[in-house]
Amino acid sequence: MNPMMKWIGGATAALVLLVGGGTLASEMMSGDESESVADTATLEDAIPVDEAAIAGDDAAATGQQADPEFISEEVVQEIPEAKPEPKDERFVVKRILPIEGPIKYGEWHWDDEGVPPGPIVVTVDLDARVMSVFKGGYEIGATAVMLGTDKHPTPLGTFPILWKQRHNVSEKYNNAPMPWSMFLTRDGIAIHGGSEVENGFASHGCIGTPDGFVSKLFAIAKKGDKVIITRGETMDMGDSIL
Repeated sequence: MNPMMKWIGGATAALVLLVGGGTLASEMMSGDESESVADTATLEDAIPVDEAAIAGDDAAATGQQADPEFISEEVVQEIPEAKPEPKDERFVVKRILPIEGPIKYGEWHWDDEGVPPGPIVVTVDLDARVMSVFKGGYEIGATAVMLGTDKHPTPLGTFPILWKQRHNVSEKYNNAPMPWSMFLTRDGIAIHGGSEVENGFASHGCIGTPDGFVSKLFAIAKKGDKVIITRGETMDMGDSIL
């Protein structure tokens, strides 16, 4: 072959390769751009735009807001009334002894026949000078009592029976007999017998009762039973004792 022809043929082949390579590179670049555009479109589709939210943001930025929903009348939220705590039926008055007139000194009453089992609660009214005994809400006993003086008053309040002593004498007051003692305080205040429950007699703060009555109370009362001492308070049927 003529050397000139060989040179022309080689140059032509090189030109073809150069053009073909440029075309291939162009296609590859076009393919990358297409994929990039496709990727961008896919992300936009994956995060949808809330046009309403954008409109709201625009309105907030410009100080404009959508029309609120107005209420023509004042709305008052009703607060439900608190329900009272249910009464413990064991301490609700279910019976009051049928005693006519005020109880006189030395007088006492006791009736526990047919009364169902229940906790014992003793009440003392300093104004009426009367003690009542309730069993499960039923009054089973009542008596006039001897109380303290202004100098040695009978204390007000609710006291548990701390301990009982069948045979007891007062070490503070000349060994005075205090049988059937049920102590309410650690300084010696007690319910007890052995007292002259008569007009003109008083104690040093204790609650003196007729022997016949206190012996019955002593037999059924136990440590921890409540003794409630008040002044002028009364109870009716259905009232809570405690």
